[in-house]
Amino acid sequence: MLGTGYEVTEAGRPEAGQQIVIMTGPAGAGRLTAIRALEDLGFEAIDNLPLSFLPRLVSGSIERPVVIGIDPRNREFSVHRLLAALSEIKGGSSREPVLVYLDCDAATLERRYSETRRRHPLSPHESPPIGIERERTLLAPLRERADVLIDTRAMSPHDLRAEMARHFGEEEDRGGLALTLQSFSYKRGLPRGADMVIDVRFLKNPHWEASLRPLDGRDAEVLGFVEADPCYAAFYGRLADLCGFLLPAYRAEGRSYFNLAIGCTGGRHRSVAVVESLAKTLAAAGWQVSIRHRDLERAIGDAAAVGVGTA
Repeated sequence: MLGTGYEVTEAGRPEAGQQIVIMTGPAGAGRLTAIRALEDLGFEAIDNLPLSFLPRLVSGSIERPVVIGIDPRNREFSVHRLLAALSEIKGGSSREPVLVYLDCDAATLERRYSETRRRHPLSPHESPPIGIERERTLLAPLRERADVLIDTRAMSPHDLRAEMARHFGEEEDRGGLALTLQSFSYKRGLPRGADMVIDVRFLKNPHWEASLRPLDGRDAEVLGFVEADPCYAAFYGRLADLCGFLLPAYRAEGRSYFNLAIGCTGGRHRSVAVVESLAKTLAAAGWQVSIRHRDLERAIGDAAAVGVGTA
């Protein structure tokens, strides 16, 4: 398993113009988000293509890369028919499709359906859990056959779009080693997919300063408080040096991404401040950096959902 929830079994990357990606997986796992991400990367997107058209499409003279969405709502859908078509194409075409399966556990899918109040396509007159179980059972052979298996349970739409670019973008889209820095709260557990975790709970906590408590690590006042800790300067210098040593080594080893997680008690002040500072340091050194504040984003979303100001 790779750090961001991916299991990749494909051998090599086809030329961009020859790429044909078939996107499938249970409803609610992010198929449309992934298709739109590839469309933004220059793919021609075809959703719910009738299976009888698939061999003709692959054997045609399409020059642009193509992403094809297929799921059980397709009027011609059959797992065995799709597997047979893939086997036929594999034996008779230089444009071999890559089957991408977006997976997600049943509990997360149930939560997503509960939030959107949508009916499940395989249980329109029954509860979503029934349809979810039916679909996961139906699609199990495709999951086993997948060239790229992606677990989206802990991914935001932004995370999924970034990983689509990592797998299927041009070299300039992938940018060598893509670095993700994320803050988190230890109270909510370690983030999924972290390649390295740094604990900054030894630093003085701005939470105990009444004027700083409603702010977060992106605010200058909080950053100044954290940087004033006697331990901060030595720690930050060593952390930056460690990244400067490790990241080139990971890139040379062939890694295309690295996820560094920095945690504190609440995921709001110290870890956020360190992530923000480190991102600027590494970006100035030429690294492609993306930032995620896991529990800060969650807190803001929860407050917005109930109409509470987030300070």
